[in-house]
Amino acid sequence: MTAIDPRDGGTPRDTPDPAALIELAEARSAHNYHPLPVVLTSGSGAWVTDVTGRRLLDWLAGYSALNFGHGHPRLLARAHAQLDRLTLTSRAFHHDLFGRFCAELADLCGMDRVLPMNTGAEAVETGVKTARKWGYRVKGIPAGRARIVVAADNFHGRTTTIVGFSTDEEARSDHGPFTPGFDIVPYGDAGAVEAAIEAADGTCAAVLLEPIQGEAGVVVPPPGYLETVREVTRRHGVLMIADEIQSGLGRTGRTFACEHEGVVPDVYLLGKALGGGLLPVSAVVGSDEVLGVHRPGEHGSTFGGNPLACAVALEVIAMLREGEPQRWATGLGEVLHSELAALREDPGSGVIAVRGRGPWAGVDLDPALGTGREVSERMLERGVLVKDTRASTIRIAPPLVIEEEDLRWGLERLREVLAR
Repeated sequence: MTAIDPRDGGTPRDTPDPAALIELAEARSAHNYHPLPVVLTSGSGAWVTDVTGRRLLDWLAGYSALNFGHGHPRLLARAHAQLDRLTLTSRAFHHDLFGRFCAELADLCGMDRVLPMNTGAEAVETGVKTARKWGYRVKGIPAGRARIVVAADNFHGRTTTIVGFSTDEEARSDHGPFTPGFDIVPYGDAGAVEAAIEAADGTCAAVLLEPIQGEAGVVVPPPGYLETVREVTRRHGVLMIADEIQSGLGRTGRTFACEHEGVVPDVYLLGKALGGGLLPVSAVVGSDEVLGVHRPGEHGSTFGGNPLACAVALEVIAMLREGEPQRWATGLGEVLHSELAALREDPGSGVIAVRGRGPWAGVDLDPALGTGREVSERMLERGVLVKDTRASTIRIAPPLVIEEEDLRWGLERLREVLAR
């Protein structure tokens, strides 16, 4: 089987059999994901190419890890330059980019200190440990009694601690026993947050929330929710921790989703786009009072804050400081939500509800159209990569570098699928 390789000016090449590659992956990997039946081999901007040479429009962006698209030239240049210099030291030694990365990320967040990790789940785990340490060492909570308030339908990662306070039974099943100390309240209900804090009788250390719940279907809380939670946590002497791993770094048209309500939490949890789509980079960012509770030897990460990660993340921070990703995302979001609202108003479209902010949307579909998985497979047939979440919901999250023309082309493919 031969195809034209777009990377080499049109030279025919032998094409791997995608079915064989999928069969190999299914036979030799654990089945913890259910990928769509496509095998990708290269990408540029908002487009990717599969092993047969077919180009596809990326509407998932690695769950927001690829906010800046595939192979952004500025990010690649920084990575290539650093690869020739130094990639890893471990935190046993200083390196020349570490202090600068921490300072510039802290400044971007309006905070004092940074604790770098690798994955988003590591950032959340570190945030939990930090909140408990702060609760014991600063607030004076009796040993072993610190509690953290979380929201139902949350998604903060896949570690045993995190799935223990998930309400998704598929994520929790067969992973217990779970870590105690978490109180789950309805998302969007600030009164329930305050009631849980009061019920903890002085032992609540933190409230951990996603400003927008991604995995739940891009759920935007009611207006004023984050602002009220911020006021409640201040009044009760409790930390507000914002998990901006998916919602942050330009995804909603602002650097952080909390900014839409003028809220600054005590702690930001960051990841995904911080690594520019090139490598895993995450961080906990907070004040001297909060992150100052950590002492040498109590927490660490071999790869956290490595030179390569710092180099790429510094370029991400520079791009966000320039503001172009946020401005472009705002315009894209207006187009996306205007078109999706028109679909919602069309009684024949099968669109039941649309939620989201910026170029990020959850679209609930009439189950008669098929499951979210089936709709995603039909979109794949038409050249658009989108992914389901929660039964008959699809989420749309293209790279922020997508051209408006390409976004509209993808929306037309969605109309075709829904018209079937």
